Amino acid sequence: MSAAKMAVPAPRAWQRMLSGRRLDLLDPSPLDIEIGDIAHGLARVARWNGQTIGAHIFSVAQHTLLVEAVLRKALPRADHRLRLAALLHDAPEYVVGDMISPFKAVIGGSYKAVEKRLLTAIHIRFALPAALPADFTRAIKAADMGAAYLEATRLAGFSQAEARRLFGRDPGLPASTEADYLTPWSAGKAEKRFLARFDTLMA
Repeated sequence: MSAAKMAVPAPRAWQRMLSGRRLDLLDPSPLDIEIGDIAHGLARVARWNGQTIGAHIFSVAQHTLLVEAVLRKALPRADHRLRLAALLHDAPEYVVGDMISPFKAVIGGSYKAVEKRLLTAIHIRFALPAALPADFTRAIKAADMGAAYLEATRLAGFSQAEARRLFGRDPGLPASTEADYLTPWSAGKAEKRFLARFDTLMA
């Protein structure tokens, strides 16, 4: 038998979603991505490996809403596409989970490659550029760091000095916004609020 006939096809990495979709993690199709699956998954993934105060985990869904709120405060006239991209910036974690940065560094490029392919498919699915403009990426990163500062100091036990060294400065959200977004929600509430914000931005 020839070597060509003996070749074994590469294994596929499929994930079945509650919507009934089957998502190929290594070659994701935008057609297999549903916002309901994203919201459901992100609302059940813990930030900070669950090492936060409160009766509930602080979910990735709630984090993405906080990031979008920080971005809105910094850039009140931001294009709705930028706000949507901020809301979806961690969307791949609905299937790959939230891995803390030190562990990502140990794993290397494989995780980032899978994450990037998923995010590209998500962007295409929701009419965003496959690769975001550099100014979008910078604005989202700044908002992400601002949100991380707040989460670190309010929820994860970091001192302000340590958080400033790692994440930069406090983004200065209004006290009422901070009290809302930094009180860990139940998974159901996080899912519902994520979907509501997504619908607003898509409209």
